[in-house]
Amino acid sequence: MKITYSIIAPIYNEKDNLPELHRRVSEVMKTLGQPWELILVDDGSSDGSTELIRELARQDEHVRPVIFARNFGHQLAVTAGLDYSRGEAVVIIDADLQDPPELIPQMAEKWKEGYEVVYAVRAEREGESWFKLWTASLFYRLIYRITDVKIPLDAGDFRLMDRKVVNVMNSMRERHRFLRGMSAWVGFKQIGIEYKRAARKAGETKYPFRKMFRLALNAITSFSYFPLQVATFFGFFSAGIAILAIPVVIYLRASGSQAFFGQATTLIAVLFLGGVQLISLGILGEYIGRLYDEAKGRPLYIVREAPEEK
Repeated sequence: MKITYSIIAPIYNEKDNLPELHRRVSEVMKTLGQPWELILVDDGSSDGSTELIRELARQDEHVRPVIFARNFGHQLAVTAGLDYSRGEAVVIIDADLQDPPELIPQMAEKWKEGYEVVYAVRAEREGESWFKLWTASLFYRLIYRITDVKIPLDAGDFRLMDRKVVNVMNSMRERHRFLRGMSAWVGFKQIGIEYKRAARKAGETKYPFRKMFRLALNAITSFSYFPLQVATFFGFFSAGIAILAIPVVIYLRASGSQAFFGQATTLIAVLFLGGVQLISLGILGEYIGRLYDEAKGRPLYIVREAPEEK
């Protein structure tokens, strides 16, 4: 049977949200009246989510479980879902129900109109601290300004993609993945839909500040050379200060000024230049580390259990 819609939900310790996710997705998809599948990718859960996913698969033939051998991270769990999806339209949704399944029919309508990527834009965000809201806003605007690809503001991974878009993304096997950036990079006809993002129904966020910072770093290094350009700017800036300072120091020394005698000035200059060098080396290290990861050629993820038909 040809599948029209694939819904991908990465799962990491979401036992309390899984039944409600399954119920709401099932109700929404019944209204569309087309063949569908719900791909639940277990990303190394330890709270019983794995067993619940297996039980849902036994009870409902629409559910296709993909069980990882260990935790590989949200972006790779979504990647596995894309690899195993069979639908002509593929929807990525979070399991915490902050992204409402009820928005899928509206996305489907835009898809039928000819749009190949329909992304959801967060007009409002409930249940999040001011710090999370501020850092999220800063993250999206920073990425928008410095990356080579114009990634839509306030749009997460919640989106519908046409099969040809998914096929292109599946051919991109980079390890440090930023899927919403990759989705924007491939092009095609895209449109956004605004929605009100609800508070998490149960459990804790799987994206604390540390993981958000890592995601932002992946986004910047995957789609921009801006950090390397900043390092170059600091180098020219430091060299320029040194060139301007040389005649000033010579003049003050010749005139007998005491301003530049002693070690304090030398120490400050050495610390400043040393800091610039270390920052530059750190930026280079981030890019070289990514090259090293790609060169090893390891699989993006390891699956313990998966449907036979891929």
